[in-house]
Amino acid sequence: MSTDKPTISGKSAPALFASTIEYLVDAGQRSILFLDVMRQRGNQYREHMSENAPHVLNYQVELIVDGRTLPKPVNYGLVRITPPKGVEINLKRRPFVVVDPRAGHGPGIGGFKADSEIGVAMQAGHPCYFIGFLPDPVPGQTIEDVARAEAVFLEKVIALHLDADGKPCVIGNCQAGWAVMILASLRPELFGPIIIAGAPLSYWAGVRGKNPMRYTGGLLGGSWLTALTSDLGGGKFDGAWLVQNFENMNPSNTLWTKQYNVYSKVDTEAPRYLEFERWWGGHVNLNAEEIQFIVDELFVGNNLAAGRIKMSDGATVDLRNIRSPIVVFCSKGDNITPPQQALGWILDLYNDVNEIRAYGQTIVYTVHETVGHLGIFVSAGIAKKQYSEFSSNIDLIDVLPPGLYEATFTARSADATNPDLASGAWIMRCEQRTLDDLRAMGGNDIDDERRFATAARVSEINLTAYRNFVQPWVRAFATPALGDWTRRTHPLRVQYEACSGDGPVAKTIEAAANTVRKDRKPAATDNPFLAIQEAVSQNIVHALDWWRDASEQLSEKIFLSIYGSPTLQSAVGIDPQSNPSPRREMSDEHRRRLNARIEELKARIGTGALREAFIRALLYIGMTRGMVDERSIEALRRARSSDVESQLTLAEFKAMVREQFFMLLLDEEASVAAIPKLLPQDHEARRAAFAVIQDVLSAAGEPSGETANRLRRVADLFGVVGQDNTRAKAS
Repeated sequence: MSTDKPTISGKSAPALFASTIEYLVDAGQRSILFLDVMRQRGNQYREHMSENAPHVLNYQVELIVDGRTLPKPVNYGLVRITPPKGVEINLKRRPFVVVDPRAGHGPGIGGFKADSEIGVAMQAGHPCYFIGFLPDPVPGQTIEDVARAEAVFLEKVIALHLDADGKPCVIGNCQAGWAVMILASLRPELFGPIIIAGAPLSYWAGVRGKNPMRYTGGLLGGSWLTALTSDLGGGKFDGAWLVQNFENMNPSNTLWTKQYNVYSKVDTEAPRYLEFERWWGGHVNLNAEEIQFIVDELFVGNNLAAGRIKMSDGATVDLRNIRSPIVVFCSKGDNITPPQQALGWILDLYNDVNEIRAYGQTIVYTVHETVGHLGIFVSAGIAKKQYSEFSSNIDLIDVLPPGLYEATFTARSADATNPDLASGAWIMRCEQRTLDDLRAMGGNDIDDERRFATAARVSEINLTAYRNFVQPWVRAFATPALGDWTRRTHPLRVQYEACSGDGPVAKTIEAAANTVRKDRKPAATDNPFLAIQEAVSQNIVHALDWWRDASEQLSEKIFLSIYGSPTLQSAVGIDPQSNPSPRREMSDEHRRRLNARIEELKARIGTGALREAFIRALLYIGMTRGMVDERSIEALRRARSSDVESQLTLAEFKAMVREQFFMLLLDEEASVAAIPKLLPQDHEARRAAFAVIQDVLSAAGEPSGETANRLRRVADLFGVVGQDNTRAKAS
């Protein structure tokens, strides 16, 4: 009979004692290995920041244009990505240009790994370029200077790819997204499709209880603190403060989870952690003028969509001037740029989808359910799905008729219709949407808009007071040496520096870690103390999350209470009964151009040839589906060698699609009735064109319902009834 007494865990005393010793050995070894990872992180930080042009691109690059050599020099540059072995580039395909954000971190996250925005674009055969930056700005450079430099970069890319089938596709990540949109509004002729990922464009937007970052400016009294920080930095703003803001939004991850994940999985997690920390810790600086523009004009002022930003030459930034398709990629799991901030500018600018079309704009959005802010442009899973599909189907996006669409992705299966027409593991569709679909995501009411307008006005007042009464004294006191000292002693930099070097402590940790690796004894997975360790960790996370949620709720209540006061609103010049964000009306000049274009298109409804008839018929039938499937575009691409489309470039095809689409919108019945006038007498040419229409429409599934009815009508118009067109007869 055993004398062992069972414990609460179900283990006998000797077994529990053995588990205790096993766990203590494992925990001690993990602690030493964890300290060594921190040592490696510190040394990696020093090495990375000592490079002439620190970046985290996972590719070889060739410098094409150095922004420091431009008439108005900037610390930006254009590089060409050298494709790795085994990757074939098709120089006929449009180039991709990836622009990373200068939001506290260094460049390269868009090409961080093989499965990245750059990686999947090259796998799809596109030449790739990257716009990056150095850690320190050129003295005096402004946001406008950077935009003008990026225009020079795009001009160079276009000149290098004159035979490409389209202008460059430009990807703007996070803060680079709004920078790209500003440039595209000023120089629309330089752009092919634009993809903006996790990019804020409507800065006041959000949902109560979910998006607390938008309250920060008001709670701090506006942008005077930005000016003070820049002045203490000797005219430079330390990007580490921006990174600190990101970290403050998720204290459980910052203070615990990130480190605990390394500690608990130290045998396998170190490489991934060090790879990410190389980018996360690569802090960069901005000029005082740059950060002040960003805070005043964008984050506090919300002037981008409102059209209140002017360049030095008097040009107004109007996002309605953009002529390229705009792809907006955002996520419900992003607490830095929620969907409302990524998409709200559309509601700010347009009354309905017809007004979007009146400006000739094509806007495609996709909303992920869970991925966080960084995952939007870092996650390998996102790259292999969304970006891979964007890259493979960028021509589909480019030729979409003007309007608002949502990109959806369905896993390609063997039993899918025509799976060979889909290029990857997913099938992409662009489905028509209305502004009500965006409104359904939630947002501000008029009272909230007045609160943010009041906060912006308070910011202006406080900044003026700071500049008049405090700034001269601060600048007299803040020497360049003080600026360097404040950057070196920033808490985020100190934590890297503290664990680096070759001193006796670091050498002792390294030697101990090497000894541990030779005799590593991890605890068994069923060790009860590992479960206790995990439970303690979860409790710490829950406590920190509770603290974050409580702080955010309090911050929101304070903001709403202070800036919702009618007394304060009146005192700073905001009418408590007004709408501070009225939608911008169409200018008289644009309306005149639009009316002239309408009359021109109406007059040309009866003109054209087989190509016009083919595209008009295809659009007329396809409009009933309310979506475009990548398989249909691939079927159309494969038909480009036929007589129907052989002479059309992609740009010509796009222009013709838009023209015929607008004719159908203006007078559908007259446009359809005119199709026989455009057709040739050659019956075989008609049959061939109609066969392509059938192939394109059936690529994503056989036509049915109204689509089939319209297909039969087009068959009559093409004069092929009675021929071998069974699909046209089927319902």
